[in-house]
Amino acid sequence: MKKPIIFTLVFLLTLTAAKILPSSDIAVQALSAEEIMNFRDDNEYIEAGYIESRMIIEDRRIMEKEMHSYIKGNKALVEFTNPRDRGTKYLLLDDELWMYFPSAEDMVRISGHMMNQSMMGSDFSYQDMMESDRLSDLYEFTLLGEEQLGDRSAYLLEGKLREGQEAAYFKRKTWADSERFIALREELYARNGQLLKIMSANKVEKQSDGRWYPREVIMEDQLRENSRTIFQVNELDFAVDFPADIFSLDNLQ
Repeated sequence: MKKPIIFTLVFLLTLTAAKILPSSDIAVQALSAEEIMNFRDDNEYIEAGYIESRMIIEDRRIMEKEMHSYIKGNKALVEFTNPRDRGTKYLLLDDELWMYFPSAEDMVRISGHMMNQSMMGSDFSYQDMMESDRLSDLYEFTLLGEEQLGDRSAYLLEGKLREGQEAAYFKRKTWADSERFIALREELYARNGQLLKIMSANKVEKQSDGRWYPREVIMEDQLRENSRTIFQVNELDFAVDFPADIFSLDNLQ
């Protein structure tokens, strides 16, 4: 398992300290696949932050879940706050993911094939929410061209997993906004070529530090019939300071 998503939270969500993004004049010049993905990573990779978010799960019935997330380096804590799941927590410590169930007063370690299972009944897997390495480190990208998505022009790129790297998906196609360098759509594939999931960004906002960030995305698991999950980011703080013991197993209970 890789370091702390999101984002596909994360999830999960993923941002570094902001770098200077290209001006509109530079953006219209020819860019390589590597440059495009570096600009996207600079927008979407989280080094440290606090996030308040909501998941709306549509699968025969509608379920809503709310959560607070704390991220710093290789550590992350996610705590659910909606009445049904209040007190349920996930803690990522480097390469270990733990879950705490308040009703059972028990901690469970999630590993191996369990990382590909649905998180809280959503279209996001545990690995979707917790994996947050820069995509340009995990994948070798090729620029396939440019396409129009609605009223936005986008670069179409294909990324294949680099040798020696591990990730939830072997291949991904990315439509990156050619001005804001945010993924407007992604198709996620297994090693055998099967399309597993489709992600689309419904809402993108410019943050106070100058970066663009997706505030609402939809994930659709292609192996689940008539299912989709809407992930909404309600509050963001990239300058928050955490207590030293917040990312600990003692604090999980």
